[in-house]
Amino acid sequence: MTSTDPIRLRPAVRDALLDHAREGAARSPPAEVCGVLAGARGPPDRVTDTHRVDNVAASPRKAYELDPAATVATVDRIENAGEDVVGFYHSHPESPAVPSATDRAKATWTGYVYAIVSPPETIRAYRFTGERDNPFRELPVQVESRE
Repeated sequence: MTSTDPIRLRPAVRDALLDHAREGAARSPPAEVCGVLAGARGPPDRVTDTHRVDNVAASPRKAYELDPAATVATVDRIENAGEDVVGFYHSHPESPAVPSATDRAKATWTGYVYAIVSPPETIRAYRFTGERDNPFRELPVQVESRE
């Protein structure tokens, strides 16, 4: 896969990502939400479902940490269903949908997609390269015209 391969989302996936991010932004105080992206690794990567995972970060307003046990269980469910883990998502309820310093420091799944959602309607996706100078490469996001 190259850094220019798009990520394709079902319309229902786009809606689920935006809805989840809006829920987190509506909390008081706002909180980042997160989860796992399931579907088929490409090229192009195709996301057919999202799986919410609780954010257990000490400061969920500015960071996310997927609950470790829930993440393992989610990955197992995805793989047992014959699908691939395409990547992960989280929201930035109060900042742009670009990787933060914390995002760069915490990413570990080299070659996987990291999507960032900023309410009300922004979804951007990045492939984690693991490279020191350029750890994330932005991907075009394409919403499929039909389910």
